[in-house]
Amino acid sequence: MKILIDFFPILLFFGAFKLYDIYIGTAVLMAATVVQMGVIYAIDRKLTAMHKITLALILVFGTLTLVLHDERFIKWKPTVLYAAMAIGLGVAVWVYKKNFLKALLGSQLTLPEPVWMRLNVLWVGYSAFMATINGYVAAYFSTEAWVNFKIWGYVFPLIFIVGQGFYIARYLKDDDESDMTEKSTQP
Repeated sequence: MKILIDFFPILLFFGAFKLYDIYIGTAVLMAATVVQMGVIYAIDRKLTAMHKITLALILVFGTLTLVLHDERFIKWKPTVLYAAMAIGLGVAVWVYKKNFLKALLGSQLTLPEPVWMRLNVLWVGYSAFMATINGYVAAYFSTEAWVNFKIWGYVFPLIFIVGQGFYIARYLKDDDESDMTEKSTQP
């Protein structure tokens, strides 16, 4: 269910673009993202900072695209989002000595400190890569090619997330195993 909610706006955008054009697609993306955030809020009773930033960027860049009738704004939105993530995560960890990934996920995952640091660095690199590749496609390819890249480009986050899962799996303790260890050490 969650994956459907995540892909809902981009799939509608793709369909609207293919049936009409980038401007109808942008309007559909904006509306679908508002609905998506409403559904997420109804389920979780909150929106994460990333949800809020994504919604704001889509609404701002989408509005600029529609009002100025210039498709470059919506095409550059992912580059701005990914670049902001890379800069934010990098500045937080290297300047302020705060690991936002650990702050966000530390209550759900117990990992050694060096693993949290590597994950943060991986996210900085991944975000910088995605900002660069989207910027390149947005600048040097047609809008049609960019939209196709947006759809088929979902392979990058999929590979990254799965790879990250394999990487952290060896550091996660099995709850059943730790329960058995506790029971066997108690008198």
